[in-house]
Amino acid sequence: MKKKIFILGVSMLLLAGCGEKVIPTLENGEEAIVTYNDGKDKISVDDLYAEMKDSYALQVLISLIDQKILEIEYKDSLDDAKESAESTIEQLKASYGGESKLLSAIQSKTTYSSIEAYQEALELNYLQNQAIVDYAKDKITEKQIEKYYEDEIVGDVKISHILFTSDAASDATDEEKKEAEKKALEEAEKVLKELDGLKGEELTKKFSELAKEYSDDESTKDDGGSLGYINKGTLGTSYQAVEDEAYKLKNGEVSSEVVKTSIGYHIILRADSKEKASLEDVKDTILEDLSDEYLSENADASIKALQELRKKYDVDIIDTELHTQYANYIQNALLAVQTNAEQ
Repeated sequence: MKKKIFILGVSMLLLAGCGEKVIPTLENGEEAIVTYNDGKDKISVDDLYAEMKDSYALQVLISLIDQKILEIEYKDSLDDAKESAESTIEQLKASYGGESKLLSAIQSKTTYSSIEAYQEALELNYLQNQAIVDYAKDKITEKQIEKYYEDEIVGDVKISHILFTSDAASDATDEEKKEAEKKALEEAEKVLKELDGLKGEELTKKFSELAKEYSDDESTKDDGGSLGYINKGTLGTSYQAVEDEAYKLKNGEVSSEVVKTSIGYHIILRADSKEKASLEDVKDTILEDLSDEYLSENADASIKALQELRKKYDVDIIDTELHTQYANYIQNALLAVQTNAEQ
């Protein structure tokens, strides 16, 4: 199983937020918000708004738009978003050594002025990610799901192994390490020959005896090397070659050759297998895997997903300048993704 890809990182959110302040409504027109020279001169709300439009107003506006939409679209996920953000904040507090140090880090490294504002950004990030994943899922067809089921979904297999590892010390020379590797392989090949011609219960019994005597896997040797029932990805990347070999074997067969991994050398016995789950039972899992693949292969998906959601809610930026900025923002973001993909 693949891990869920986290599409929008906090670093991206930092570009889309500016603390707790929002764009003024301008309801008070030219009313001054700052005066100087004994009140003879002023800085108006309009002055401030014009300045903001030339700097960060668009990013603040995009965040506000997304927040309004996503709170409607994913109203059932608001508690999950809050819980996730709170958990992240607690982890950061522990990592930075307390609330005050975290606050200092937020204020020095981001545009947020408080932990609360940063947490709100994390909540928005959670909902944005959900929208992006759902966008990817909508791109997956039933035909793709069925093909994935036929090609990738398999039943569990019950396997055992005998592991042989190098006994070279960490400070050994390259030559010493090479010699130790050779010794481990030779021992594995020697033990494998002891299983030649054996079948059924005789093979199973002999394999268990050899595992108890020779295996360097202390967690399984006393149980005859049993790794139990596994499926693709169960044992992690270090055991990928072991899993691949197990699915090539038939029940009651031992690997014809020693299998090498980053851990050492393995002799593998496939003891039993189960029928694979029905398509209906694993359909959600398949959809998650395929959507992860889609997102990894389509770097522009995160941009297009939120763009489409805004269109769904008929978002219309009335301010002409900001409307143009938004169109340019989307175009430039997509162009940047395309450029990176071509490099």
